[in-house]
This record gives sequence, C-alpha cells and structure tokens, in this order.
Amino acid sequence: MKNKDSLLVSELFYSIQGESSYAGYPCLFIRLAGCNLRCTYCDAKYTYEETDREMSLAEIVSFVRKSPVHLVEITGGEPLLQKNVYTLMETLLADDRTVLLETNGSIDLAKVPDAVVKIMDIKCPGSGMAEMNRLANLQQLTSNDELKFVLRSKEDYIWAVDFLREHKLCLPHSSDRQTPKIIFSAVTRDLDPADLAAWLLADGLPIRLQLQLHTLLWPDKTRGV
Repeated sequence: MKNKDSLLVSELFYSIQGESSYAGYPCLFIRLAGCNLRCTYCDAKYTYEETDREMSLAEIVSFVRKSPVHLVEITGGEPLLQKNVYTLMETLLADDRTVLLETNGSIDLAKVPDAVVKIMDIKCPGSGMAEMNRLANLQQLTSNDELKFVLRSKEDYIWAVDFLREHKLCLPHSSDRQTPKIIFSAVTRDLDPADLAAWLLADGLPIRLQLQLHTLLWPDKTRGV
C-alpha cells in the first residue's frame, strides 16, 4: 500500500444489519478486501477476486461520521489481515460507535479492543476450512460476543453441537457469563432452514437460528446490502 495509514477496501455501504443478534438495525458497513480462507459457500468472493481500493483511515472514518447511525460493522473477507484495522476500531470506539467485527476465527483476537463485539466463525467440515479454526480464540470471547456456525448438512449440525459440548459453550441453564451467544445459520442452497429449526427444537439447545435478513429483503442483490 502507498499510504501507511490506509486500508484496502472492497466496499462501504449503509444497510440493514442482516445477521447476528443485531439483525434488523440500520448499520454502516466497512467491508475490507482480502481473505486467507476459501470456504465452499463463500458469498463474498469479490473481496479477494476483484480489484480493491486503497483508502486512508481518514476517508473511511469520514464515511462513518457523515451518518448519525450508531452501529458500524467491520467485515470482509477477513478484516484482521490488515494491521491498520486495529486503529480503525479504536477510532470508531472513540467516536462512541457500537463496533461489530465479523471474523473467520483463524487469526488471533488478542489485539481486538475489548469494547468491540466480536462475531467469530467456527468453520464446520462442510466449509472445507475446519482445520483453520484457531481454538485459542475461544478464550478471547465474552458474553458480549457471538460464535457463528454456518451449516451445510446434518453432519455439520452434529459436528457443531459436539464442538459446543466439548468446549462447554452450549450448556442449558449455564450461569457462565463469559459464554458467547451461539448462532447457527444454514447454507440455504444445501440445507433447508426449516430442517435446521426442527433439529434445534428437538434438541432444545440455547442456540439462535439465523436467517440472513438482507437476502430476504433484497434477494436479487449480492453486494451493498
């Protein structure tokens, strides 16, 4: 990059938050370019296949400051690949924004500011990237954070539930305030969300079923939403 205080950006946009426990709220999105994983179901391949643009931190922050919207998400690709993202997060927090970070879980979370809401993936076998899960990151999560599993099959579902039990992350009646919120989401071309709902109801686990709200609102749009 030419500017030492810059980031490689895929897109900046304003939309309805479509995922996580913040789904439904107006949100400013900062989608950074580049990713170190190649998941089978990736819906943002353009972040690493197409030409990005270099933007200064000042330009990105200016985009945010033009809006009164409080909620800002930094996503990708994988945003933690770029070292200046930490400065961006600190700056947005200092502006009194609620900052969400969506990360694929393969990169150390230790430098992420405590006040940032971390939405971290655990990659299931169906992603083709399960070997990239950085299990040490589980220790960095608190009850303010969220752990997301994207599922392609019943096998992925069983694997995910076993993972949660092994790591004591999904115990009914758990009083551990450090346990992150758990989210299961279906790759709809491979797994009917109604089937996933039925499995969750049968097992009675405290897991949130996620439908991507933006894909329901704007089914013909693949970016900028």
